[in-house]
Amino acid sequence: MTAQPYLPEPSAEDKDPYLITLGERVRALRARRGLTRKALARLSDVSERHLANVESGVGNPSIQFLRQLISVLNCSLAEMIGDETAASPEWLMIREILRGRGDKELARARSAIANIFDAPTSETSRRQRIALIGLRGAGKSGIGRMLADDWMVPFIELSRHVEAIAGCNVAEIHALYGPNAYRRYEYRALEDIIHRYPKAVIATPGGLVSDPAGFNLLLSHCYTVWLKASPQEHMSRVMAQGDTRPMAGNREAMEDLKNILESRAAFYSKADLAFDTSDMAQEAAFFGLRDKLQDVVQSH
Repeated sequence: MTAQPYLPEPSAEDKDPYLITLGERVRALRARRGLTRKALARLSDVSERHLANVESGVGNPSIQFLRQLISVLNCSLAEMIGDETAASPEWLMIREILRGRGDKELARARSAIANIFDAPTSETSRRQRIALIGLRGAGKSGIGRMLADDWMVPFIELSRHVEAIAGCNVAEIHALYGPNAYRRYEYRALEDIIHRYPKAVIATPGGLVSDPAGFNLLLSHCYTVWLKASPQEHMSRVMAQGDTRPMAGNREAMEDLKNILESRAAFYSKADLAFDTSDMAQEAAFFGLRDKLQDVVQSH
């Protein structure tokens, strides 16, 4: 344990708001455990001076330093650095109930909580909207349009609806306002589609599943289908459409694509149905998926 000097107290203007909040959280967690600063430093094997600096908002702790604290304070790193689930006793108690549960139990809990706070959607109504999810090149637009034409319902590309609401294209939204703003526009667009279209086929952007709020909304109000394909098939289809950007200046494009698919697979698998379009022509994939969905959309 290396001794740390007490840092001079900076002016209020010079203090980092995040470090101030972190220091307040450390003090609160220490108080909750009934520990003095000296006792926490001793039990964690950290410098009391460094701990004092951190608690006053002028010390910049390392991850290892915080890990040593949480081992004594019996909390998670997320709770210490401040996520929403550490905001109140109720959050902490709910989190403890969910801790260690399997995916099936967590899915039941999510559904139950959604029904408490959102107007429940009947299963019949939910099945009137078919939402296609998956990476680019899976066939969402082509197959989705063919399904909509066959069922004589509107076909909607969510990204186009986002652009209509924002008044600019997706690239401009990201460039001008950033990814968080795009997700807000995407959520608003999805809400609007659900409100306006009781029956529809919706093609969604591949990254929708990375936004929990938007994905929850989709799962609650739409029957979701994950259109799957191999990474090689995704890449070749995108390039066949004339888009060479995935390979431009990126020798590791295929590895990147595999990593994206792997990281999203657990979310895509939340879909009601998974349908693999690998090695299938678009028309064959359409007929195959339509047969799979026959019982789901028989009321269309």
